[in-house]
Amino acid sequence: MACLDRYSLPLSTSSDAAAEHYRGGVDLLLSLWPGAAEALEDAIAADPDFALAHAARARFHAVRAEVTQAKAKIATAVELVERNGTERERSHVNVLSLAINGQAPKALAAALQHADRWPLDIIILGLPLGAFGLLAFSGMADHDQARVELCERHAHHFPENDWWFLNYRGWAHGENGDVVLGRTLTQRSLELRRNNVNAVHAMAHVLYEAGANDEAAEVIKDWLPGYDRSGTLHGHIAWHGALVALERGDLETALGIYAEEVAPSVSSGVPINVISDSASFLWRMQAYGHAVPAGLWGEAAGYASQYFQQPGFPFADFHMAMLAAATGDQVALEQRANALSTMVREGNLRAGEVVPALCHALRAFADGQYVACARILEPVAHDVVRIGGSGAQREIVQDTLLVSLMRAGEAEKARALLDKRLHRRPSPRDSLWLAGLAAG
Repeated sequence: MACLDRYSLPLSTSSDAAAEHYRGGVDLLLSLWPGAAEALEDAIAADPDFALAHAARARFHAVRAEVTQAKAKIATAVELVERNGTERERSHVNVLSLAINGQAPKALAAALQHADRWPLDIIILGLPLGAFGLLAFSGMADHDQARVELCERHAHHFPENDWWFLNYRGWAHGENGDVVLGRTLTQRSLELRRNNVNAVHAMAHVLYEAGANDEAAEVIKDWLPGYDRSGTLHGHIAWHGALVALERGDLETALGIYAEEVAPSVSSGVPINVISDSASFLWRMQAYGHAVPAGLWGEAAGYASQYFQQPGFPFADFHMAMLAAATGDQVALEQRANALSTMVREGNLRAGEVVPALCHALRAFADGQYVACARILEPVAHDVVRIGGSGAQREIVQDTLLVSLMRAGEAEKARALLDKRLHRRPSPRDSLWLAGLAAG
């Protein structure tokens, strides 16, 4: 009898042990739960010629930002799959090879085509999904809607209680504005598989988008202690808890969470998460009128100096610019902004002009030039979605615009923006700001 994956897709291995380790390893990979690497290595050990085991191990290396290892493993998978793989497996490995070797537009096109033929091949279907997926980082302005359409196109293929698909379908709807459906789906996913960091992550986001801050704090407080600190997203889930505390004005709790679980010195996350979480938390704290304790900006900037020195990854560019602006590194900020502007002119930056504009706006804000910051951000604010990430991560741009408008004396514009935000998502911080504007 042929070996099969969890969705009954044939696997090119004759080893039952390899297939069993692979199925378990894929589930751990897709739930980002500790043990994925070990399970996939066991699959490879049971059958060294099993191409998809090497490919899945390459994918997990990539998730962990272990680029050299990922490229080596996927190269092995390419060689093996040509010798003994099925058509699906060859396509599967090809998509992953494109993604791991930095050919994101080709990888996205190939992943969508693959999913149309083999929608239950969830490693590939998952590549375009999520906050850091191929769609989010495509530079598209409508990637939130594109994720919904992708999930709905293939929903009929999945069992009703499939924990993996429920999670990503819920994430897609929650980020696209349907927080009721998003919450229902992600909550069900978490109930079905509690040891799934992607599900609690999606829950944190959809509760944030719904303005259910107290519930988000309780979910995180209840769930996080059961997730090992070595887990890829441990620091990022804690960051969500710190944001909730910061929103409700509990600075002591927010700083405590940051110091114990989010800061670069304690987080075991991958660089893009560590940099974006630390920079955005400290920037929010400062924008909300709190003094950032001595040394925190320097620590975050020191960590970030090891990564993303080459401009062209918009989500990283934004957060690197934030650190440069906050620490007064005007040379690095201007060099990044100029390089990004050149890429825009040459047609090499899919996210477009919003990226260098953000660099200039952040510098203006850090320099106290609030009128200039607002004038830069107002015309590009609707395009910020193109840098990727989540709504919660991108909201910092709107926070910066709001504070700039208030400090520049543009009360009417600030009030209109706050009214719009509160209509979308109740926020204790926004309510306080609006009350302050009303009081004059």
